[in-house]
Amino acid sequence: MKYTRLEKSGLEVSNITFGCWELGGGQWEKESDERNIEAIQTAFEMGITSFDTAEGYGQGHSEDIVGAALDGRRKDAVIATKVSPGHLRADDVRRSVEQSIKRLRTDYIDIYYVHWPNKDIPLAETMNEFRRLREENVIKAVAVSNFSLEQLEEAMSVTYVDAIQPEYSLLHRGIEKEVLPYCRDHSIGVLTYSSIAKGILTGAYHLGEARQLSDSDFRRNRRLFLKEHLEQEAELVFLLRDIAEQHGVTPSEIAIAWLLHQKGVTSAIVGTQNIEHLRSNARAVDIQLTNEQLTVLDETSRKALIAIDGR
Repeated sequence: MKYTRLEKSGLEVSNITFGCWELGGGQWEKESDERNIEAIQTAFEMGITSFDTAEGYGQGHSEDIVGAALDGRRKDAVIATKVSPGHLRADDVRRSVEQSIKRLRTDYIDIYYVHWPNKDIPLAETMNEFRRLREENVIKAVAVSNFSLEQLEEAMSVTYVDAIQPEYSLLHRGIEKEVLPYCRDHSIGVLTYSSIAKGILTGAYHLGEARQLSDSDFRRNRRLFLKEHLEQEAELVFLLRDIAEQHGVTPSEIAIAWLLHQKGVTSAIVGTQNIEHLRSNARAVDIQLTNEQLTVLDETSRKALIAIDGR
């Protein structure tokens, strides 16, 4: 595993972060808590030291699982969690972080995110409370998720933001225009979610595996999973397969490796309840893509996005 330091906080995050959304259940089919605890502990043994959860994942259940899994390993882990958009008043932020700390069996949070902005609550109020929490060492790093450049700049006018968590992958590249350059210029860590586009970039829906989404799967009617868009993504997925074969790895490993080759990206957040998939994801940090491979991935990705978005 490889690691990157968040510049001002001094925290070192693994270049693969274990995403714990699925562990809380809710929109995902859920494994047993014991199986999920085993997955987290296996990730830790492999050198993945960064774990990303939220109070909103399974109404706190994901945090409970992370806390149980890392009990006794806390000092060597970097735990990130998030406050929900309905809890962004100062007093609510304080209550939320205290409850998260209790569920996580710790006495501090490494990276604390605003999960989503809330236009009805002044951002300055929220960020001032985050600043106070950092000054009190309740949290080590202030972070935001799903923020536009304008919102990020407003947050930065109140207190330094150590990290941002945006959606970013070969099929979702909106941050490249403004947010990613700003983060590079201001030494803000970028930890990406939906790094394999909710599973699309694994190739499981294009490469003859005949995987079908259940009626209850929340992805069923999402943009990238619509039949016409699956067809428009096919060229990119086939390219990922071809490059993966050249490296002796899987398409998802190439998709993650592409992210880690993008200047400014700190860590790719990837969630799985499957330990073999976890081992595969971790291997992506060691893949060195050639300039030619990076160029053709860039061009094919942009072609797919133009076809999907019509622009």
